[in-house]
Amino acid sequence: MREGSLDAPTRHPLDWNNPDFYDLEKLDAEMRRVLDICHGCRRCFNLCDSFPRLFDLVDASPTGELDEVDSKDFKPIVDACTLCDLCYMTKCPYVPPHEFNLDFPHLMLRYRAAERHHGHKDAIGDQLSQTDRNGKLAGLVAPIANWASERGNALTRPVMEAVMDVHRDAELPKFNSKTLVARAKSEPSAVNRAAPAFGKRKAAIYATCFGNYNNPDIGIAAQKILAHNGVELRVEYPGCCGMPRLEQGDIADVAKKARVVAEAFSPLIDQGYDIVALVPSCALMLKFEWPLILPNDPLVKKLAQATFDISEYIVDIAKKDGLAPGLKPLEGGVTLHLACHARAQNMGAKATEMMKLIPDMKQGESLAVIERCAGHGGSWGVRKEFFEVGMKVGKPVMRAAVKENKAHIASECPLAGLHIRQGMEREGKDKDGFVLPPKAEHPVELFAKAYGLL
Repeated sequence: MREGSLDAPTRHPLDWNNPDFYDLEKLDAEMRRVLDICHGCRRCFNLCDSFPRLFDLVDASPTGELDEVDSKDFKPIVDACTLCDLCYMTKCPYVPPHEFNLDFPHLMLRYRAAERHHGHKDAIGDQLSQTDRNGKLAGLVAPIANWASERGNALTRPVMEAVMDVHRDAELPKFNSKTLVARAKSEPSAVNRAAPAFGKRKAAIYATCFGNYNNPDIGIAAQKILAHNGVELRVEYPGCCGMPRLEQGDIADVAKKARVVAEAFSPLIDQGYDIVALVPSCALMLKFEWPLILPNDPLVKKLAQATFDISEYIVDIAKKDGLAPGLKPLEGGVTLHLACHARAQNMGAKATEMMKLIPDMKQGESLAVIERCAGHGGSWGVRKEFFEVGMKVGKPVMRAAVKENKAHIASECPLAGLHIRQGMEREGKDKDGFVLPPKAEHPVELFAKAYGLL
């Protein structure tokens, strides 16, 4: 049997319509097969908390092997998985086409889907993952919602912890009373006169639920950058990509969302529009996860081929068309975190490439790049049980960011950015000379600032 593989990794479609997918005996057999291989390898010990939990279980068993581990003890391993995909994309030597055929994240997803199928649902997780509903409702009372969710609010946060299982110390994203789609219509981008005329490219910015309801500034920054570079634009939000529902194992709902969004974008793709996602998790869903869930849907395939991550798209413009003039240096330097779901897109470090297009932005000097999981994992990282686990997983990122002590902290993942900055606040409170950046930003916000567009 080969030790690892030199072949390019591939991924099999999710067989979620097959009754065997939810058969508990077959699932347990596959869990034991895969976890035994993971135990024998242990390359992923430092990626997330799933693998230390597995290895501790095995090491504590009478034989030191998986055969003495009770199947009921597998659940904490599954619960600790954030579906970041890094084990599959960066560490595991046994992914297909290797004969071991390991796909750890999709096995964890299958376990959660089987739990749902058999009536064991995470009721609170289900509510937290209803991003469109939550965004619309919170947006109606945004000042009140933001006051109530403020870290340190002794009146509301203990209640949220008791009722919603949201850790009282977790930094939570704010809501906006005006969505990105609404702002894009009422605040057209100021196109610099030096920018090329429209006609080279057309792009539909996929607002994403976070960009639409929580931080429209990311989308406005992207809109202004692309308009400045002569891209004909529109901002669209047909609905959530379904990543929060995927984390809950609700594959059927993800498939429903995929069909709706793919159908909405199909006419635009036919008109020559590129689809540009603001958040890496959403780009990953459109490019990779949806085609594995609906492998025979032609509209999903078409959308996957037309989708870009925002950093990827700006770098593509720079390489193929050349950027419009006007970029100026950013004062104080940048610490840049590369999001797991950006790395899992197998496109290279596009955020790093983008930031290095800014004058005087040199990696290792004014630009510090951190390529490690921040430990947030969507709604997982704010839950009472997992918040401190996420802070522990992300501690190397936070310590490195404090050590760099740059004026700006940026992450492609907005939730990871909030999490990292909170960890920096903890890690840097007793460090002489450390100055906490005023907020965590998306790299496109910094790129727009370098253009003088914000």
